[in-house]
Amino acid sequence: MNHLIIQPTNYKYIFLDLDDTVWDFRANAEVALHDVFYAEQLNDYFDSFETFFHLYSKRNLELWVDYARGNITREYLSIQRFLYPLQKVGIGDEKRALQMNNDFLAVLGEKTLLVPYASELMDYCRSKHLPMTIVSNGFAEIQYRKLRNTDIEHYFAHIVLSDSADALKPNPAIFNYALDVNGASAEETLMIGDSFEADILGATNVGIDALFLNHSDKQYEIPERVLEIKSLKEAIELLEG
Repeated sequence: MNHLIIQPTNYKYIFLDLDDTVWDFRANAEVALHDVFYAEQLNDYFDSFETFFHLYSKRNLELWVDYARGNITREYLSIQRFLYPLQKVGIGDEKRALQMNNDFLAVLGEKTLLVPYASELMDYCRSKHLPMTIVSNGFAEIQYRKLRNTDIEHYFAHIVLSDSADALKPNPAIFNYALDVNGASAEETLMIGDSFEADILGATNVGIDALFLNHSDKQYEIPERVLEIKSLKEAIELLEG
């Protein structure tokens, strides 16, 4: 059940997650991983790139959840997401896993695919003088490269990253930090994100309304002040009233 009734005049500030809300992490990561897979000649060990990609993606998602909860370090995440698929084919080399991670990040930051309707949403918000702020758990040096290489950094009044806020979503501290740098109140702010736990529960826990961009078929118990959407086109239509 959806409980949020969008009143466009209620919102003066828009908070946006970056990965898989604006910048198409899934599509860009797959292309970058494909490059690394063949550069490392992993086709000699795996029956297909798809097998490797499935193993990597599954473990990477699990690790990011643990990282957001403060259970693991960035270094552990960086190594383990590549070590896991490597171990499945008998390669237990942590140094190689770390080098693959570094190569992956170098390639990833050059990719420029955006989530469908992200450009239109940013143009709409700018036309309505709604300041936009990125609120992201991503690593600072990589997130800024993504923003600059896709030429979208100029859309945002602020870039709030876990590094600068010293807190990871869903910790209330990062959302309060974003509110403070904007001089905004929770009541006049709308969060748009694709992670139910990090973006949506994190935002609503500090009183920020949210649009949940659900890319999956998974069913969630949608809390008060949240509306589930399947496309950013819906976000534009809702804001238009």
